[in-house]
This record gives sequence, structure tokens and C-alpha cells, in this order.
Amino acid sequence: MKNRLVLASRSPRRYDLLKQLGLDFEVIPSHVEEVFVPGESPREHVVRLAEAKAFDVGNRYPECWVIGADTVVYVDGIILGKPKNREEALEMLRLMSGKEHRVLTGISVRHTQKGKGESEVVETAVRVKPLSSAEMEWYVGTGEPFDKAGGYGIQGIGSFMIEAINGSYTNVVGLPVCELIQILRRLGAIKIADFRLQISD
Repeated sequence: MKNRLVLASRSPRRYDLLKQLGLDFEVIPSHVEEVFVPGESPREHVVRLAEAKAFDVGNRYPECWVIGADTVVYVDGIILGKPKNREEALEMLRLMSGKEHRVLTGISVRHTQKGKGESEVVETAVRVKPLSSAEMEWYVGTGEPFDKAGGYGIQGIGSFMIEAINGSYTNVVGLPVCELIQILRRLGAIKIADFRLQISD
């Protein structure tokens, strides 16, 4: 496992984004509970959880490069995580309907043994078209909203409601790939070789 790249997340979307890059990595989910702290800003929230996830797995696998991430949607002063039930999913869609919201992802890369690490928050603005009650009921009925921050998936059925996006698309999916690769390269975790991303020795 020495110097292996580890994704500290169960998210299939984050897994797919890393796989698309051709990176060789392990998936070892963190045991961190995603709780909100009163008075915490969206930026403080996502970077705190991303770092906690990276440290949690990094302490168990100190010889590995560990990636922690956390994503929230922010609209009208309210932080939206993952809806727990149908009513929460519908309320999130009502809050976003016809408005611009912000998607924030905190990413944290840590190598405990080397004592190296870096964190960053990436923000993207997304505009949702005005949604009818029938559209919201139908979309929640698909089941797609329930494991996604803000209750929608831009890469799936939820794309029907997106009018505009300003910033990183992959950030909205759940992992800002451009910024993550820059962090990994700055830390010396990966290198470009033969036009392919490789894990550094």
C-alpha cells in the first residue's frame, strides 16, 4: 500500500471521475459523520469535513496519499446536504427552483507519514429553471436525489433542470478534478509520464 492513492469516499460519482483520469487508486471510506456545526459557513463546513475524512483514513493508512472530499449546496443562506426523505428532497427543489445556487466542495489530500497535505474549497454557480410541482414530484420519484447534496444529480436525470453553470462542472458532480490534480502534482503524489497520470514513487 505504500504511496498508494486512496479515495476516502463511498461516492460512485467521485470514483468514476478518478477512474476517467486513468489513475490507479483504492477506495477506503472514512468513518466521519457528516454533521453541521451551528454558525459554520459553507466553506468552513466542507473544508472541515474533507480534512476530517482525509485524516481519518490517513491515520489508518499513514503510508498512502488520501483524498477527502465533501460537497454542499448553498442557497438563500441555507446549506443543503443530502435529503433524508421525500419531503426534504421536495423542499430542496422548491428552494432552488428558478434561482442560482452555489455548489461548494472541500478537497483535502494528506500523506501522514510524509507530513504533507493541502486543502482547497472550489465553488460553482448553478442556475435551475423554474420547476413545476409535477416536475419536482416526478424527479423525486426517480429516486435520484437521495444520495446527492442539494437533492439533484447534474450528471444524471437532474440535468433537465439546469439552465446555466459558471465554474467547474466536475465540482457539481462532487469532485473538482482540475483543482485536485493540481494539488496532487504540487504535493508530488502524481506525475505526468507518457501522457498518462501516474502515482509517484
